[in-house]
Amino acid sequence: MSIKLKTLNEQVMVITGATSGIGLATARMAAEGGAHLVLAARDGDALDTLAHEMRQRGVEVATVTADVGNPADVARIGQVAMERFGRVDTWVNNAGISVYGRNEDVALEDMRKVMQTNFWGVVHGSLEAVKLMKGRGGGALINLGSEVSDRSVPLQGTYSASKHAIKGFTESLRMELDKEDAGISLTVVKPAAIATPFPNHAKSYMEHEPDLPPPNYAPELVAQAIVHAAQVPERDLYVGGHSKLTSVAGYLMPRALDRFMSRTMFGQQQSEHPNSSARRDSLYAPVAEQELRQRNNGERRVVERSPYTSFEMRSASAKTVLLGGALLAAWALTRRPWERRAWPA
Repeated sequence: MSIKLKTLNEQVMVITGATSGIGLATARMAAEGGAHLVLAARDGDALDTLAHEMRQRGVEVATVTADVGNPADVARIGQVAMERFGRVDTWVNNAGISVYGRNEDVALEDMRKVMQTNFWGVVHGSLEAVKLMKGRGGGALINLGSEVSDRSVPLQGTYSASKHAIKGFTESLRMELDKEDAGISLTVVKPAAIATPFPNHAKSYMEHEPDLPPPNYAPELVAQAIVHAAQVPERDLYVGGHSKLTSVAGYLMPRALDRFMSRTMFGQQQSEHPNSSARRDSLYAPVAEQELRQRNNGERRVVERSPYTSFEMRSASAKTVLLGGALLAAWALTRRPWERRAWPA
């Protein structure tokens, strides 16, 4: 069975972690495209605020207060989607949390909580999505990985492990569904560092507040990739050229990248502000905020465009034309001047 995905304005889309960062950017972009939405998050008040925003824009929306680490909560997301809209066309497993600190310092219960949300949340969501899509025309399952799905970083060991696990689970599930001709597209989206409230919400064992290493890309770029994968089957999508570069460097020269990261990533993942005992994090419960936040309040410059990701999302024929043109130009530039054809004036 070939995989045929609906256009966005024909879709019912489930998004977890919908009230902040990438999830919020995706919800807003999908709404602009005309999708019906089922939005899930732990913070019921934030969900109400987002639902009000959506309804003012004429969007059909349902909300579910849910912790994706709890399989019963995830089943309820699916139940609400079916009761309200009768189907699910795209399911986006986006919810995620992190802990910053040396692996020796982080409490085991905190490590387990990260895995429960990031990995088991994706497992719960994926299995629920597959159950609802099989035999109903298929759909798109989009799991949020990271550049650390391919290459771990220091100070976020459990987060890196969870994103590796998401990649492994998704690849296995994809092959099983391919065997069945289930008509379900499975995509792992692998963003680089994204300028969201992610470090503000993370628990920290460090002396200074968590930060994101540069370059920081705009969350809207990830939303564009997700919306694209909802309509066009993709295996992997790297958001930000830095994400792909990190993956390739980790494969080609892993030890050199180890040394580089050990020298740079400890400083780059900490801000200049000392960590305060009064600092709140969202590891075990959501942090109540006065407004929905798509971006963080960081001081780093935000990269608003990614030519690499734009190229990734082009059709196969367009990629062939562009690559062919680039190779032809490279060939022309490498020829000796006297070998180049003299064009008539």
